[in-house]
Amino acid sequence: MQLHHRFIQTAKKFGKKIAVHDIATGKDVPYERMLIISLIFAKKFKKIKSKYVGVMVPTSAGCMLTNIGLLMAGKIPVMINYGTGAIENSVYAQEKCSFETIITSKKLLEKLKLDPIESMIFLEDIVASIKLFDKLPALIKSKGSAKKIIRAVHHGDDNETAIILFTSGSEKEPKAVQLSHKNIGHNVDNLPKIIDLDSNHVFLANLPLFHVFGVTANFWLPITLGTSIVAYPNPLDYKIICGLIKKYKVTLMAGTPSFYYGYLKKSSPGDFASMKFAISGADTLTKQIYDGFMEKHNLPIYNAYGTTETSPAISINTLTENRVGSIGKPLPEVEIKILDVETDEELPTNQTGKILVKGDLVMNGYLGDLEETSLRIHKGWYDTGDMGLIDDDGFLWHKGRLKRFVKVGGEMISLVKVEEVLNKYLPDKVICCVVDVPNPTKGADVVAAITTGEIDTKSILKKMAKELPAIALPREFHIFDNIPMMSSGKVNFREVEKLCREIHKEKNRKKKYKSKI
Repeated sequence: MQLHHRFIQTAKKFGKKIAVHDIATGKDVPYERMLIISLIFAKKFKKIKSKYVGVMVPTSAGCMLTNIGLLMAGKIPVMINYGTGAIENSVYAQEKCSFETIITSKKLLEKLKLDPIESMIFLEDIVASIKLFDKLPALIKSKGSAKKIIRAVHHGDDNETAIILFTSGSEKEPKAVQLSHKNIGHNVDNLPKIIDLDSNHVFLANLPLFHVFGVTANFWLPITLGTSIVAYPNPLDYKIICGLIKKYKVTLMAGTPSFYYGYLKKSSPGDFASMKFAISGADTLTKQIYDGFMEKHNLPIYNAYGTTETSPAISINTLTENRVGSIGKPLPEVEIKILDVETDEELPTNQTGKILVKGDLVMNGYLGDLEETSLRIHKGWYDTGDMGLIDDDGFLWHKGRLKRFVKVGGEMISLVKVEEVLNKYLPDKVICCVVDVPNPTKGADVVAAITTGEIDTKSILKKMAKELPAIALPREFHIFDNIPMMSSGKVNFREVEKLCREIHKEKNRKKKYKSKI
């Protein structure tokens, strides 16, 4: 069933219940009102000529309604990242997906201190333009049965694209991922089976909806379950979010490790008392953060794994099956295999290789990029680009991106493993990221980028040497006020690597200059 049809059924079932506590506007929006507004939006959006429509709106009832309205109108929302280069990303999306209209918010542009570009239309103006002759037909239509309303809106095949999301661009140019109704529906159907989710939950929605984690875990999953959603547009407002969790008695949240680290530091005992399930994804959850939440809140953070291309959840730890440090067991109806990096032969348990995934969760492909699609999907198997292993009990363990392995002196070194070891010996408030820089004789050197803090590098390296081979130890430590991050909460490895390589290059230039003197 298509996602907007699922929403219609839910809205009819839970009419008076609050669907969204919209913190940005201070309004509580019931399901029946969400249905009426989405029907009004659908009628207005039908006038847009292109099939694809850009959406650049912060996490809110307005953003959710825009997505639902576009699907009802037979359009495909293209979610635009406003966290890093909003205008540049808007133009990139327009060119990549061949559309003009972008639905955005005046408040957002004001906050970002940006001027609108041509073909942007504002959500505030759309709402202001709604007249009585728009409201009455939608109100009357909303009173009909779910079947009747579904017949009145766009309906098609479940394989139709439901949303376009862009990959993070932390490693290379963003790609336009086409996720179908069936793809996202796989997560929506299967996550409740293993996490025991129902309409009584209260979800926190603070992740951006231009990120797949936000789209599924903060929007389609709760809105089709019939839960109440507490929507807040900025995951970096750590103190405010901790207060919202306590005030609204939130029971489920999803976040990245960097966000959880912020909530840990800014929260007070009791803030998470209502929480029943906290999911971490998009990056490696450190032992430091896990232990911190257990000590302060007696709250385990359940590690999960997914990608933009898989809608996103591939595997997850649960209340009944949890192995700390792993990324959990595969969701129902998901196949996983581990292949040797060199030979592509399938590996047995406990051996590290490339993670491949198969199932209804795998994307339709990259829009306008058949070559890249064919490189990543073969006979239904999606190559995640990640390294990992499956243990004897069926738990999946993430060993880092293949791109985050580097050959040093002929040996394969995991930069993620180096980070894990380094993290153990850094002070609590110091954050690190490990990258590589060119070395003409060994191929590469490992270097560490760390945030400002008092550290004894000699002592740290001595401790690290007990756990890592000499070639894996950082050759340099570069200090930054902040580690460059993506708006999704992931480290911007491409930017960190660029900065470290520039510093390394400058050091070598000075050495050569001194040797000439």
